[in-house]
Amino acid sequence: MRGMTNYSDMKDGDLAQLGRSRPLSLAQLFWAFTWLSLQGFGGVVAVVQRELVDKRRWLSRDEFAEEWAVAQVLPGANVVNLSLMLGDRYFGWRGGLTALAGLLTFPLLTVMALAVLFAGVSDQPQVQGALRGMSAVAAGMIASVALKLIPSLKTNRLPALMQWGMIAITFVAIVVFHVRLIWVLLVIGGLGALWAYRLLGQQQPAAPGRAPASDSDPAPGEDTP
Repeated sequence: MRGMTNYSDMKDGDLAQLGRSRPLSLAQLFWAFTWLSLQGFGGVVAVVQRELVDKRRWLSRDEFAEEWAVAQVLPGANVVNLSLMLGDRYFGWRGGLTALAGLLTFPLLTVMALAVLFAGVSDQPQVQGALRGMSAVAAGMIASVALKLIPSLKTNRLPALMQWGMIAITFVAIVVFHVRLIWVLLVIGGLGALWAYRLLGQQQPAAPGRAPASDSDPAPGEDTP
């Protein structure tokens, strides 16, 4: 939680505090997301984990997995949602808007310029083949992000067998049967959330001042020697 963490003493690139660093200014946050977005051919998700977790260490892998899951459930583009959450984490609403501006400004100008140039060559086979090649590379980069996040499943509340089962069902539903993502999120994601909520409820700590019962404790109504 933001209120429980003191980020004021953390420096960019310094791993001494909580195992990660932080953006030092709004300008640094803006240019970080600008550089991130300019690398995102085929989608920023392929590089966002590398930039924010591995390189800058603004998030741990577990934090990234949690916030990325929230960003996917919320309406809108996943990376846009993540930029707003990360900017707000360190600088409040100003940070959210700054991160969003860095993510969108230069890519928007670049896309507008490329659209004008692409209009005259879009029908050429060489251009279409190049775009198909880019899409294959982007798919591979996205798969590599998923593989890097697999270790974070160890800290998940759900049993490992159920986690892998949900991953398999999701893959089959989207790739094989082409089920719309919204229904996959509502059904499979909803069941997973309810099951995790149930497990968390079963792990509530004992009441203050009362130690948890052990096997050696006498049953109610049983006399003690």
